Amino acid sequence: MYLSVNQLWDKTMLRVIALYFLALLSTTSHALALDSTPVPGGIAVITLPDEVDPATARYGDRKVLVTRINGDYTAIIGLPLATKPGKHYLKVSSQQGKTRSLGFQVADKAYEEQHITIEDKRKVNPEKRDMERITREAQRIKSALRHWSAKEDVVVSLKKPVEGPTSSPFGLRRFFNEQPRNPHTGLDIAAPEGTPIHAPAPGTVLDTGEFFFNGNTVLLDHGQGLITMYCHMSRIDVTPGQTVDSGEVLGAVGMTGRVTGPHLHWGVSLNDARVDPLLLLSEESPSATLTGANTP
Repeated sequence: MYLSVNQLWDKTMLRVIALYFLALLSTTSHALALDSTPVPGGIAVITLPDEVDPATARYGDRKVLVTRINGDYTAIIGLPLATKPGKHYLKVSSQQGKTRSLGFQVADKAYEEQHITIEDKRKVNPEKRDMERITREAQRIKSALRHWSAKEDVVVSLKKPVEGPTSSPFGLRRFFNEQPRNPHTGLDIAAPEGTPIHAPAPGTVLDTGEFFFNGNTVLLDHGQGLITMYCHMSRIDVTPGQTVDSGEVLGAVGMTGRVTGPHLHWGVSLNDARVDPLLLLSEESPSATLTGANTP
């Protein structure tokens, strides 16, 4: 059986169209692995109603990231570690001004304790001369973590910035020299000093600096309240305002600030809530647990 020129053309075009849509699906398939984990320090992933198109969304007084997942507008809500279990609400608004509340349930989660001995007691109980600096730096970091930039297509599936075992998981209740401190709001990844740190997704450098507790630090803005932070670096290779692509080197692993060994403290913030970075990983990397390296 022979096909005419028109039939061959039609068949070729159908194949091209099919491959195009398969490519589109492959670019969003990673988002399917973004599971809703509505617990303190977790994320709630909510598909928005069709009539809310496009939507703005708020959780409490904070704007929430809204992006397309497989064609559907989807809200990704960061839940602070202090979130109380029970019914919570997302307020969504359409361009036409219609608003509605979508309820979701938050479950409880217990995090483990970690007891750490810090030899430099000044890093546990700072002196008066340190407090002005610490207060100033805390406000600077808070301002960066609250930053909001409008961006249509936000990459919410992140790549691990450095390979290595987890030395301190997210959410640990910290005790420094047996003194209780705030829970651990990031993921510590142990790696040799000088190991390159890569951007987990495209973004813009919000701020960099050398801080009392965090040491050499970089903060990246990925859009719509998704901010990532990198601490204790030995060096910083980027500058504020610089745009970076996924995989671009930000600097190197170090042991600056309050640490007991070389590692990267990787923090992820959504709508000004610190969440477990593992929940946004695009692919699970082989990991192990190691004790010893710590961050504030």
